[in-house]
Amino acid sequence: MRKVSGVFAVLLFSLVFAGPVVGAATKTATKTKSKSTATATGLKPSCAKDLAHCPPEGCGPIVKGVKSFDPNLNLKKNLLPSDPATQLPVTAETLDGMKALADPAGFKKFDTREKLEAIGEGRKVAVVAFLLVARDEPGGESCNCGLHSLDETDNHLVLVSKDTIDKFPLKGKTAASVSTALKKREPESLTAEFTPRVRAAGHPNFLKATMDPLIAKANQHALLVRVTGMLMFDSQHFLENHLTRVNNWEIHPVLKMEFCSTGSDCTADSDTGWKSID
Repeated sequence: MRKVSGVFAVLLFSLVFAGPVVGAATKTATKTKSKSTATATGLKPSCAKDLAHCPPEGCGPIVKGVKSFDPNLNLKKNLLPSDPATQLPVTAETLDGMKALADPAGFKKFDTREKLEAIGEGRKVAVVAFLLVARDEPGGESCNCGLHSLDETDNHLVLVSKDTIDKFPLKGKTAASVSTALKKREPESLTAEFTPRVRAAGHPNFLKATMDPLIAKANQHALLVRVTGMLMFDSQHFLENHLTRVNNWEIHPVLKMEFCSTGSDCTADSDTGWKSID
């Protein structure tokens, strides 16, 4: 009995004093996991609680009294269908025409946009192209106050010409084949952007989720679209954080998106076959 009691006492002592240690270790592990998960996501902190409280010029960190974001650029990105700046006649443009647009000479961050407007920024254009992919951008951009939800962030649309599709044809329909073709095609692309403000202003279908099934059904995994929106030079990606594309001229924001419902025989100068995603 004494021997059994001694063993029992040792076990009881171990349980009593080990409990808090295990609990502390669990809490530490939880904190570490939470911190590493937040770091791994690469999400920038938001500076507004939601899009309704995000000003058109956006927001972001202020380092040594200097804004880290360009409010002049963000005002261009955040134009609405009702803004006077978008109440312009639509002019036909081509991807080749956009690719030929010049970079601004001597442009610096925070500059006003007159140099860019002289080149072409601010025109309302309609461009026919092939849409390869629509990407969510939940990382947090200053134009959207660093918000991360799908409803409050942009969709990045990759547009290419028929020449690019013909040059790099899709070989098979597997995900690997699509990915391989995209890597070859995207360097010849230009960009359009669905923005959350336009989405909230009467265009709820301006979403990656709308475009994905249409792209998947399209021949060569390339959907013929007619994109109408504002011609804009993304000076942020010109000066820093360069993207895989021909240049930094974009259709941003997109104000109207149509796809060719009859395949690939729709033309820029006719409305036949075009169907709005609205």
